Amino acid sequence: MNHTESGALRLGDFIGKRVAVGLSGGVDSSLVAALLVDAGAMVTGITMKIWREGALPVTPGSGDACYGPGEEEDVAACVELCRSLGIPYHALDLAAEYERRVLDYFREEYRRGRTPNPCVRCNRDMKFGFLLERAREAGAEFEIFATGHYARIERREGLPRLRTAVDAAKDQSYFIHRLTPEILSRVAFPLGSLTKAQTRELARKFGLASADKPESQDFIPGGYAAAFGDEEPGDIVDASGKVLGRHRGLAHYTIGQRRGIGVSAGPEPVYVSALDPATNRVVVSSDASLFATGLVGLDAFLVGPAPTGNPVRALVRIRQNHRPAPASVSLDGERATVQFDDPQRAVAPGQSAVFYDAEGFVLGGCVIESAVKQPLA
Repeated sequence: MNHTESGALRLGDFIGKRVAVGLSGGVDSSLVAALLVDAGAMVTGITMKIWREGALPVTPGSGDACYGPGEEEDVAACVELCRSLGIPYHALDLAAEYERRVLDYFREEYRRGRTPNPCVRCNRDMKFGFLLERAREAGAEFEIFATGHYARIERREGLPRLRTAVDAAKDQSYFIHRLTPEILSRVAFPLGSLTKAQTRELARKFGLASADKPESQDFIPGGYAAAFGDEEPGDIVDASGKVLGRHRGLAHYTIGQRRGIGVSAGPEPVYVSALDPATNRVVVSSDASLFATGLVGLDAFLVGPAPTGNPVRALVRIRQNHRPAPASVSLDGERATVQFDDPQRAVAPGQSAVFYDAEGFVLGGCVIESAVKQPLA
């Protein structure tokens, strides 16, 4: 296979271009760098170093995660990759910015009884923000920033627009849905038209050491609770306020959770339906109570020329692994009201809701403020 002439990847567009590739040490970003070098681009590898010893109560060897003490090993892998490709490399310290923009935000949201998505915040503020600023300050010259995200950028109505990846199981458009057309005009996602299996196959053909490297599964080693240290225990209650047991700290629980609660309210299983930081209580109830007919969101936006009509018909994804659900979306400034055609389970305040059209183009999004619930028929 002539990688530089692959129609799906359109790598010929990069010949002679100065491209910075965001490297993590994993197979996806490593393959992007190899493909672009092979295509004749002038590539520079850049990595943001975000781990600081003592920032979280986790120890080396406590698990694979995108944030943690294994960062040194990942940076070493990036150094070796860039050496083998013959390209310059910059590892840039953004630990202070990460702690302020991502970790502090994450802690604050959880302590408010919400379920934040740190990856949305990290991509918007860090990977496509501070990292690029710091890279240019370090002397890296580039016209395009390429990453291993599984998403596509296609022009529509004269603007670059974000679209879901070909591989629906790996699509990451949810995490990067807040990238503006201005940012997208200077960004490339070469893997958006590939499946994960194709990525690994190409990585093996290039002889990349990361070809069979496992993916990071967690945000923080040991789970979200590691971001908080010692958490205050409290009561687990049912919807009426009856105490059923004790919890280990709100950070250990999330909306819709069933396993690991440790209480029973009768013959039917119970699920986490709310986190109440004011009383330090975890509220549990039946699965039926988790379904919502809609949601209210803040910090809402639409991209490009606004779709005609208000409400707008869209497919709405309320978390990364959620199948987008048909809905009507009404915007009033930065406030969104979403009405689902069919009730959706576990609408969690703090998560992002992303709006898509039928072809997978991102129409906009919001941060979920509250679920709208009505009794199920």
